[in-house]
Amino acid sequence: MRIGFDAKRVFFNRSGLGAYSRDTVELLSRYCPDREYLLFSPREGNPVGFVVPEDVETIYPEGVSRRFSSLWRSYAMSGSLRRHGVEIYHGLSNELPADIRRSGVRSVVTIHDLIFVRYPQLYKPLDRWLYARKYGRSCRDADRIIAISRQTRDDLIAFWGVPAEKIEVVYQGCNPIFYDKVSVEELARVRKKYALPEQYILSVGTVEERKNLLLTVRAMAEYGVDTELVVCGRRTPYADRIEHYAAGHGLTRRIHFLTGVETADMPALYQMAGALVYVSLFEGFGIPILEGLNSRIPVITTQGGVFSETGGDACLYVDPTSTEQMAEAINKVLGDSILHSELVEKGLRHAAGFRQEHIAANLMKVYRSLW
Repeated sequence: MRIGFDAKRVFFNRSGLGAYSRDTVELLSRYCPDREYLLFSPREGNPVGFVVPEDVETIYPEGVSRRFSSLWRSYAMSGSLRRHGVEIYHGLSNELPADIRRSGVRSVVTIHDLIFVRYPQLYKPLDRWLYARKYGRSCRDADRIIAISRQTRDDLIAFWGVPAEKIEVVYQGCNPIFYDKVSVEELARVRKKYALPEQYILSVGTVEERKNLLLTVRAMAEYGVDTELVVCGRRTPYADRIEHYAAGHGLTRRIHFLTGVETADMPALYQMAGALVYVSLFEGFGIPILEGLNSRIPVITTQGGVFSETGGDACLYVDPTSTEQMAEAINKVLGDSILHSELVEKGLRHAAGFRQEHIAANLMKVYRSLW
């Protein structure tokens, strides 16, 4: 079986979609090596530094398509898929080529979330229109749809009327670099490299309104939570709001924004934290929750939605509008050593169900259903 993948975000995206794409390629290569895998990238380059497995081939546009790589990815892929004998094509980040039906290749698309439908006010009108057009068409054209959670499956059915029998839920995992303890020497190196405080709680993810980071900062200010906060993720204008609030409440020196953190340094960043705070308003899955559980630290996240799917019984859940609950949860995990140990133990047990070998088997089951 020759399986092709949309590789744009494999090579050019540092956020969750890129991580999902890279992890999918790596785990299939490792656990299902008896298949052939091809990455279709619109252009050469690898700014994220992804190490392509030796048995995986990378394909680029040929001839005149090289000058119009974005159009090739969206509207002229069918010829390349046929020439390279692809039998199943997997769009890893919500999209399939517009001409996938013409290719004669069976197709799978992973839909991560419909946040732009649930919370339209968080997106520009043009972006909403483009997402609905591209993602909706991909759902119609795909032979199978992979939803990364039951929440996403239910949204596809409720908002877009996608037939339930067309959707398979295949959970995400996290990069296996988070599985193992980091050495004392590595911890010290990373602490020095990023000038990390001795004690801190950690927030990971794009600093945007939906991630709701201001709740944590307000809890620190309004309830005197005695800790520092390290924020790791791409900035948006929402970060300016947080800094403005922090400056007005004497918290500027206690909040540390990090951008461009190398993936290899992330396990140490997690493992030195007193807890992960991830009280987003809505997510399709929430990979940082698994990263935190595997890193052996307590995780504070949002009650309801997908978060209990990802976190199980291993997290503290709070109302994402309640600064009081947020402050109470932070003080609990930082001040109660017994609770801390219980959450770490539960976290490792729960996270084991999302290991790569399970995900690989479930992905291959979807592919075999089309074979």
